[in-house]
Amino acid sequence: YLADYAVAPGHSVAIVTNNDDAYRTAIALRAAGIGVAALVDLRDQSDGDLPTQARTMGIRVINGQGVRFVQGGKRVTGLTLTRHDSRGVATTEVLDCDAVAMSGGWSPVVHLWSHCGGKLVWDDGAALFRPDPVRPPLGADGQGFVTCAGTAAGMLDSVLDNAHAAAGGTGPAPSQDVAPAMAPILPVWMTPTQAEYPLRAKMFLDFQNDVKVSDVQLAAREGYQSVEHTKRYTTLGMATDQGKLSNINGLAVLSDALGQKIADTGTTTFRPPYVPLTLGAMAGEATGDLFKPLRKTPLYDWHAANGAVWEPVGLWRRPFTYLRNGESEHDAVNREVKNARTHVGLLDASTLGKILLSGPDAGRLVDMLYTNVISTLKPGHCRYGIMCNENGFLMDDGVVARLEDGSFLLHTTSGGADHVYAWIEDWLQCEWWDWQVHAINLTEQFAQIAVVGPNARALLERLGGMDVGRDALPFMQWRAGRLGGFDARVFRISFSGEVSFEIAVPASQGAALWDRLITDGADLGAMPYGTEALHILRAEKGYIMVGDETDGTVIPQDLGLSWAISKKKADFLGKRGMERVAMVDPDRWQLVGLKTLDGSVLPHGALAVQGGRNANGQALTEGRVTSTYYSATFGRGIAMGLVARGSARMGAVLNFAGDKGAMIPARIVDVVLYDKEGERLHG
Repeated sequence: YLADYAVAPGHSVAIVTNNDDAYRTAIALRAAGIGVAALVDLRDQSDGDLPTQARTMGIRVINGQGVRFVQGGKRVTGLTLTRHDSRGVATTEVLDCDAVAMSGGWSPVVHLWSHCGGKLVWDDGAALFRPDPVRPPLGADGQGFVTCAGTAAGMLDSVLDNAHAAAGGTGPAPSQDVAPAMAPILPVWMTPTQAEYPLRAKMFLDFQNDVKVSDVQLAAREGYQSVEHTKRYTTLGMATDQGKLSNINGLAVLSDALGQKIADTGTTTFRPPYVPLTLGAMAGEATGDLFKPLRKTPLYDWHAANGAVWEPVGLWRRPFTYLRNGESEHDAVNREVKNARTHVGLLDASTLGKILLSGPDAGRLVDMLYTNVISTLKPGHCRYGIMCNENGFLMDDGVVARLEDGSFLLHTTSGGADHVYAWIEDWLQCEWWDWQVHAINLTEQFAQIAVVGPNARALLERLGGMDVGRDALPFMQWRAGRLGGFDARVFRISFSGEVSFEIAVPASQGAALWDRLITDGADLGAMPYGTEALHILRAEKGYIMVGDETDGTVIPQDLGLSWAISKKKADFLGKRGMERVAMVDPDRWQLVGLKTLDGSVLPHGALAVQGGRNANGQALTEGRVTSTYYSATFGRGIAMGLVARGSARMGAVLNFAGDKGAMIPARIVDVVLYDKEGERLHG
């Protein structure tokens, strides 16, 4: 602070040291006109060049003494001194001061050397660990590749001479001022050195983590003899300074407590960075548009060039709708919904998670991950499944395809792919580590396109190469082969209630397949649709959307998915959670369809107000809207919601809170509004 910033640390500074170098601080303070209360030197004698200069300047030097107490509360007011090699029972002097500077010696910056694998050696004379030139970091060729020189090598004098020689210099070293003669350091790790417990309990080693000398000594008594164990037991050196102030002192105290040499105790591993880093340096380029790099499907450029209005889905950007000249978003969505119901709609479904499980225990794993039985699937078949967390709450859903006897392809929600993959790895690595299963996230390896609507099959038949007839490829089955010259897996699954095919091709072929479908399907009414039309189509059919119908408190039974919960399996993730008392409460909110009496669109998230208030003055509610849209198919608003005992209250009218205190009456109806028998689905 004094030399670099011209800031005075105090008006009267006391300096405590065991080496000559601290005298430089006293001299600099006096030269700047700042008071020096005294220089307390633990050594019984100090008569080198710097101590002599300090005394000449009128600085008082007190030899053979140490600090017994620092006086003051929120600020320093003085020092109580005692013999440094005593038990600290007697006070020899009280110094008035408002700041204390400490100097226990120097340690070289060995972090890069140690990080690369170089070893250290203890230097008794200088009381420091220095790089051991005999055991340097070794490269792949078995040769050392790091050289330390000057102060980095632990040199306290002749620094430039040493650095010059280490660099292979010839001739005399660069000129340097003649260094003053230095007397030997007195290695002292706590003062007074024979302090009894009341003093040791207040001797702080680590000023950030408040680790005391007594804490390290307790660790030794309790069997933490490794310096690495002591570090973690006490948190010594685990703060942002990474032990710069405390680690050498701490291991010396530990060595004393263990009755062994410091060299035998060793050190923790020093690693960069040695100096603090700014958050900006760590963040690097992760700012602005690069803060969270966008994930783009192989069809992104086509969407951007054809009027896509983007919607964020996790880190993905998906088309919300496609605008045409003079068209509003509302009109565009209605057009896309009607077209998918009457002709053929195309959806970029590449963002859906695609996780491949393979190995002898893959079937065992999928049966634990999903609430229903998946392992009985035959190759070429698909099954809808739901995943729950350990508490029984619905976490993700999707269609699972059996590829071969030992492999399953799991489709997840767009926003859930990374989480589900991490969830699978967590269980495999931490709980079922002996199961023979390999999991890999293939989400971005494939482009996936949904071809939806009455003309969907006709469009694929134009492409040729694969029989996609109703008998050859029934609902909830899949086939692999060449479709229109593309390497494809074709899945007969639907999220719209219409005849639907999801075509997966390598990501590199995705754009070409999309162009082909647009071109060959022009006269069939082929038209892309976005995520809003996707939501409306699925809501008309009564399909749930994870994240809309779920909020982390919903179990499958709330959503009418009891049929997807196996009663035969002994266990699956979430099974016990579902059996808790609160989960079988008959008053739980259940999924229903909602139809406003006037055909209007309910506000998203609107609460069904029951009337009256609870003890806290809050309005009593009996349900909430989870999904709400204008349906071009029915020409009115449609909605889904969770309502108390909803399945038993068909036809009941609820009042939902609107804007400015208005109430919107809506009737509870069947959640499936479109093609309840599924005739269109099977095509």
